[in-house]
Amino acid sequence: MSEAVEVVVGRVGRPHGLRGDVSVEVRTDSPELRFVVGAHLRGEPGRDTPAPAARVADLELASVRWHSGRLLLRFVGAEDREGAESLRGTLLHTTLAPDEVPDDPDEYFDHQLVGLAVTDVDGTPLGVIARVVHGGAQDLLEVRTPSGRTGLVPFVSALVPEVDLAGGRVVVADRPGLVTPFPDET
Repeated sequence: MSEAVEVVVGRVGRPHGLRGDVSVEVRTDSPELRFVVGAHLRGEPGRDTPAPAARVADLELASVRWHSGRLLLRFVGAEDREGAESLRGTLLHTTLAPDEVPDDPDEYFDHQLVGLAVTDVDGTPLGVIARVVHGGAQDLLEVRTPSGRTGLVPFVSALVPEVDLAGGRVVVADRPGLVTPFPDET
């Protein structure tokens, strides 16, 4: 990787208390590295972010603490309940160093997967990864076929037995209706 990449590391939830703390849905395996006092995160309004927060782009962390298993953050300039509420739904982004990779060799950043070719276990081309969808139970790979059809593949080893970053491909144990259509749909 030759240039820095921006990734989502969290999503602002509900306010907690009266001093501007907000709960955060953590979307990183390294919260202790991403969420430190003084760090700057880029805020992107989410679907449920109130209109005033749409103007917030740079968010500086004023306070970071864990409470009952939840991460609570407070941002400079949003130090009361009203300020916290205005950030609800905001996606928090940080920039990775050009050479940064996940600690676990079986984990990947979204940008490493998007654009990779997808083949079935026999090597037949199926399409490309269009995006990674972060679901509640597991992540999903959205595969776009040459015909424009999209399929969502649960990113689990039973269905995605191989990720070859160096080779630029992902192997999917395809089944009818997963990426390829059911026979009666063709």
